[in-house]
Amino acid sequence: MNIKEILNSDSALTPSSGELIYNIIEEEIASKRSISLDFKGIEIITSAFLNSAVGRLYSKYSSSELNSALHIVNIPNDDLQLLKKVIERAKAYFKDQKSFNEGLEGKFD
Repeated sequence: MNIKEILNSDSALTPSSGELIYNIIEEEIASKRSISLDFKGIEIITSAFLNSAVGRLYSKYSSSELNSALHIVNIPNDDLQLLKKVIERAKAYFKDQKSFNEGLEGKFD
C-alpha cells in the first residue's frame, strides 16, 4: 500500500490521515493478511501520524503478530527512527495504561 497514493499527498502529518491508514492496516491484519506500508514519495512524517496509523495497532495486536503481518518499506532513516520511538512508546503505554496515566496525573495542572 503506497501511503502517498492513499493520502494523495507527499506528507503524512495528521492523526486523521493516520486513522485512514490504520483502518486499512487493521482490516488486513484482522483478515489474517499481511500488508506493506510503502513510504516512497513521502517527504514529511510526523509522530502524530505514526501514533494514529501504527502505534494504535499495539492496543489490539502483539509485537509478534505485527512483526509478521506489517512490513514497512521505503521509509527514510530519520523517519524510521521516529517510527521506532512511536512503537516503543505504544508498547509501553498499552502494556500498562493505568500506571502510565497515573504517572501523568498532576503533571500538567
